[in-house]
Amino acid sequence: MIERTEYLEKLKRWKDKDLIKVVTGIRRCGKSTLFDLFINYLKENNINDEQIIKINLEDAEYNFENYKELYDYINKKIDSKQKYYIFLDEVQNVPKFQKAVDSLYIKKNVDVYITGSNAYLLSGELATLLSGRYIEIKMLPLSFKEYVSAFDDNNYYQLFLNYMKNGGMPGNINILKTNPNDIDTYLDGIFSTVVYKDIMARNKINKALLESIIKFIFDSIGSPISTKKISDTLTSKGLPTSNHTVEKYIIALLESFLIYKAERFDVKGKNLLARDYKFFAVDTGLRSYLLGKKADSDMGHILENIVYLELLRRGYKVYVGKVDDLEVDFVAENRDGLKYYQVALTVRDEKVLTRELKSLQKTGDYYPKILLTLDMDLETDYNGIKKINVVDWLLEDK
Repeated sequence: MIERTEYLEKLKRWKDKDLIKVVTGIRRCGKSTLFDLFINYLKENNINDEQIIKINLEDAEYNFENYKELYDYINKKIDSKQKYYIFLDEVQNVPKFQKAVDSLYIKKNVDVYITGSNAYLLSGELATLLSGRYIEIKMLPLSFKEYVSAFDDNNYYQLFLNYMKNGGMPGNINILKTNPNDIDTYLDGIFSTVVYKDIMARNKINKALLESIIKFIFDSIGSPISTKKISDTLTSKGLPTSNHTVEKYIIALLESFLIYKAERFDVKGKNLLARDYKFFAVDTGLRSYLLGKKADSDMGHILENIVYLELLRRGYKVYVGKVDDLEVDFVAENRDGLKYYQVALTVRDEKVLTRELKSLQKTGDYYPKILLTLDMDLETDYNGIKKINVVDWLLEDK
């Protein structure tokens, strides 16, 4: 198992705290494995097997008709004499699961951990019932640093090119080591499961239209798009639809964690703008699978996608910056303030370098400014703007 160190440390920090630990993320991104890693940690720290109850609610062995059956099953396994750690994987598969989770949570000797592959998990009744009583840990596929740790190879540049194409779904690793030709079959399984189980099962949705919208968004990562643009394009290609329908489908895609939305941020006014968002794929491998050969035609935006996800992993809120009529690729915000990132494949051409620096030079403030490229140069400084090789940046200690 690849050590998902950052997520594991979060579970350790929140262990025994009076909060439900909720791990969310796209299917097969490693949530179940994270539980296994944490359970190993518990056992290494003198927690006995009978104190640990783990249930994967996608396993046919656990066919609970309702929340009461789930609660009764667990309740029979616990007593008041010792502490119990309850792990419920894909808990949204049990109707009204919120009531079972709440009933377990109020027991003083129970520590509850749950996962879900749809943001629906934290909407509606659960949010109301458990408001202020849970902590969400948002999980993504493997970072490049985690990906590299799985290989006995220090040719980081070649590994990065593979990572750009194949993405970071953890199941990729064994396939790449044994039969790389099976990657698309594996990714097809993930994509189909997300579409059928996490989107179509919860929404009245046309599969052909849904897949066309996904392909449009995947093909447009890093470019500002609107629901009207998507609607007009699909209608012109013989798939008539409306802005409202496209909006509904996009919400379903966001809730399934297949895509992420970056809002636009006015750098000078320090406020959010209300239109033309950018969307990014949760995994560049899924994008490659869905778009085929067309996926390799825009390496610059693939690089942006990877940087965007990494900034999310590092705990930032991430926006697309607007400076007058120019754009900053990413404005990353946390408690310490802002950081600005510009991303380019190469800036060896002087005109490209001038263009990439221009928006950073016009921000009008003194927050850190970083230019990330694939150029294999030493780190450089342009009057306070640091140029860093993106592979080095991805591998650095945070």
